[in-house]
Amino acid sequence: MMQEAEIGLIGLAVMGQNLALNIDEKGFSIAVFNRTVSKVDAFMQQAGKDSHIIATHSLTTLIETLKPPRKLILMVKAGDAVDHLLEQLIPLLNENDIVMDGGNSLYTDTNRRTQWLAEKGIKYLGIGISGGEEGARHGPAIMPGGNKQAWLAVQAVLQTIAAQVEGKACCDWVGEGGAGHYVKMVHNGIEYGDMQLICEAYDFLRHGMQKEVSEIQALFSQWNTGVLDSYLMEISADILAVKDHDGTPLVDNILDSAGQKGTGKWTAIDAMEQGIPLTLISEAVCSRFISSLKAQRIHAQKVLPVVVERFNKDQSEYIQYLEDALYAAKIISYAQGYMLMQQASNSYQWQLNYAGIAQMWRGGCIIRSRFLDDIYQAYTDNPKLEHLLLAPFFVQAIEKAQKGWRKVVAMAAEIGIPVPALGSALSFYDSYRQLQLPANLLQAQRDYFGAHQYERIDKPRGEFFHTNWMEKGV
Repeated sequence: MMQEAEIGLIGLAVMGQNLALNIDEKGFSIAVFNRTVSKVDAFMQQAGKDSHIIATHSLTTLIETLKPPRKLILMVKAGDAVDHLLEQLIPLLNENDIVMDGGNSLYTDTNRRTQWLAEKGIKYLGIGISGGEEGARHGPAIMPGGNKQAWLAVQAVLQTIAAQVEGKACCDWVGEGGAGHYVKMVHNGIEYGDMQLICEAYDFLRHGMQKEVSEIQALFSQWNTGVLDSYLMEISADILAVKDHDGTPLVDNILDSAGQKGTGKWTAIDAMEQGIPLTLISEAVCSRFISSLKAQRIHAQKVLPVVVERFNKDQSEYIQYLEDALYAAKIISYAQGYMLMQQASNSYQWQLNYAGIAQMWRGGCIIRSRFLDDIYQAYTDNPKLEHLLLAPFFVQAIEKAQKGWRKVVAMAAEIGIPVPALGSALSFYDSYRQLQLPANLLQAQRDYFGAHQYERIDKPRGEFFHTNWMEKGV
């Protein structure tokens, strides 16, 4: 068979289809394959009928269609399916061929696969792709990591098909091994946090202030023109405008039980392992868990006593407070995400480019927002910035928003509206800025029951002491 395609793509679910159409539209020749071969024909008869995409009906034919060195994108479900596919592909590939995993693979799997294929002479990339169906079709954010030589060979293709912001591609080299999928994982964790924050603002307005859905929709649309301008705020406003068949807001008829695919949970677990207090994203994950306990919550609502006050404050004032609270907590969410990436960069010697990551997230992806311009600028001004909260812009932003943030969290407690993400963000902020935390008592407790020792404020760090607390003496 004539070797005519520059890129091969395996996996024709919606993301794979749209990415293939994007690649074709940008002028790159592409051949596609799907394990369920009927999907290949259906795609070519429908979405791909007017394209130049080459359809293949076996892995062997797909490989034979590609120009050497072969470049393959895998768009299959993360997990064992990727390993099984690689086992089938390896015998068909030659040295210096390039395989790119575009799924939501766990970064440790990508670390392992990069090494595994390197031993076979095959170059491997984990390319985190964000933007959903629309992004895949018209320009996603792409976060590539793995084999550096492979990146250089596919750079032109990936940067061409990626979203563009001010003439810059939302795609650049992240780092070795699983760095690309790690950054994509953190992106998804921040996505969980952003979604939860917006939902808490909605809940405060809907059930705390008794606002109509139409009023909240107008408010979200307004907020989307200011500092909260983002894709997630935009689609939330769009969602609230949709009516059901009976004319009521569709959102009111959707069961309040959230699903998840696991990337947010991965982020929270990894933060625990790295020793990073990713409190907001962890609360966002737990909020999805508690939402799934619908039957228990129905019963608990009838049984558990609650003493709350009705909202009786100036509504216009609290709407401004809520906007401030949402903005401040959003800052915390990204700050925590960047803390985690900084720790991982140190642990794995990835040398992540933090301004570059913000640039990749400015367009195409789910968390794209005006806010990322400020993060980009903060790390451009100071690439060695210790913590995002310490950047002058964000110091001032938090100072301005802090009063409203505190008012909303306090009021939510009074009226019985759960705000786990807004509240945990505030607790993190107060903990991070505290000169003195009660960990001194905690260390004393640990020493009391387990002889774990403690350091003293009047002695050098690293010098440890133990007290015989039962006898109240050293």
